[in-house]
Amino acid sequence: MKANYQVNATTQFSVLSDDQIEEIFHAALDVLERVGTRVYGEEGLALLRDAGCLVSDKDLVRIPSWLVKEALNTTPERIVVAGRDRRQRIVLEKDKICFGTGSDCPSLVDPYTDEVRKYTYEDIYNAARITDALPHIDFHMSLGLTSGVPAHTYDRHQFLAMMRGTSKPLVITTVDREGLADQYRMACEVLGGPEEFAKVPLCIVYIEPSSPLTHSVEAVEKILYAAEMCIPAIYTPGMMCGATGPVTLAGAMVQCLAECLVGVVLAQLKRKGAAVIIGGVVSTMDMATSILSYGAPELALISAAMTDVAKWLGLPMFSTAGCSDAKVLDQQAAIEAAMSVTIAALSGANLIHDVGYLESGLIGSFDMLVMSNEAIGMAKRILGGITVTPETLAVDVIERVGPGGHYLTQEHTRQHFRKEVWFPTLMDRQMRRGWEASGKKTMAERVRSRVKDILDQHRPLPIPAEVEARLEEIVAEADERHKLA
Repeated sequence: MKANYQVNATTQFSVLSDDQIEEIFHAALDVLERVGTRVYGEEGLALLRDAGCLVSDKDLVRIPSWLVKEALNTTPERIVVAGRDRRQRIVLEKDKICFGTGSDCPSLVDPYTDEVRKYTYEDIYNAARITDALPHIDFHMSLGLTSGVPAHTYDRHQFLAMMRGTSKPLVITTVDREGLADQYRMACEVLGGPEEFAKVPLCIVYIEPSSPLTHSVEAVEKILYAAEMCIPAIYTPGMMCGATGPVTLAGAMVQCLAECLVGVVLAQLKRKGAAVIIGGVVSTMDMATSILSYGAPELALISAAMTDVAKWLGLPMFSTAGCSDAKVLDQQAAIEAAMSVTIAALSGANLIHDVGYLESGLIGSFDMLVMSNEAIGMAKRILGGITVTPETLAVDVIERVGPGGHYLTQEHTRQHFRKEVWFPTLMDRQMRRGWEASGKKTMAERVRSRVKDILDQHRPLPIPAEVEARLEEIVAEADERHKLA
């Protein structure tokens, strides 16, 4: 036995020191106390005012630091979510990583024609089926924005398509509080009632404040409803450094954290113990094109740094990876996806979304999703680190083989090679002659073939017919309400 023997069971990575995190946190508290934030909606304003916040100019709220700290004390640091197949679970707690798609892209590249076109309801269903089939995609967002349905109720149609397509946990978007309420009803129908949902939720709702420092009526109403009904909520901005937030990365983090903390405070004022996830898509505005860059190294860097902050605060973290500014599945897409996946995995972020984005979030790509699944598998192997034990040090095996021997026939090799060595499903490791004989397929061609295989063959776990009928009724009722409004 050795004294003081330390082991790195996994790789180690961080961006910020505790002192830097503390500075960012105190700066965010200073912004909320001194600058304030715009909060719209009577219920939210009343809760903040009654809790001791200073409200002036109708909706400018200054939140005292003690109230933020009090809210943080009652916000859970661990969230468990399960799909309609209750075995399909994600656990959001410190350094546990889960990868999933992004949501609401207006366009996709048709996998059969290569045409760039709008998403249909069937495409939303197919995106969910692809998630359902991929082993390293742990949760599903819609990936696309469904067309061909009523605009005011598209979110219910989208939720139904996602639910049909996968039995994995879901992250949902919603038009407003009413849309969230309908989707909650649908989730409860699937699980067997509100009590079952409260035990282990089926979905998480994504809610976005408006940078800089503004919280719309819709955002406030959604976070309050989510808190009341035990729906875990992501409350996080999509900020452009140099446009809707400071151009300095530290300054952008201060504003991002301040905006997230408003959601934390509102949720805890509504119901202590409400589950809130912070984070954000915080990236640079490309000064040449004015886009929010999804492939920028700063996006991966800020996301990793915000993960350090979230862990220090004891909150789950919503991060970003597997996305690109490229228009097609090319070398740029591969580089940006692999870099972002690796950094996000190393950071220990919990809910890592946007896998499958191309063209800065305008295209939700089935090809990108399938290729990134392979990159995530590689990243998970790297995270596994190197196990150092007498068995893995293999001194006895080295002695048996001796100089000039080989290890192919050793029992040690047979016992350990599947655990030690990662096996690709899409990467090609053949010699040139074998690669040529098998059709000389490029990575893009292999990816597309896998996409088509899933679309042609994968069948998700079906929803019971009577439950599916009730879900369709809820969607139809929502359509009718808005038709009459």
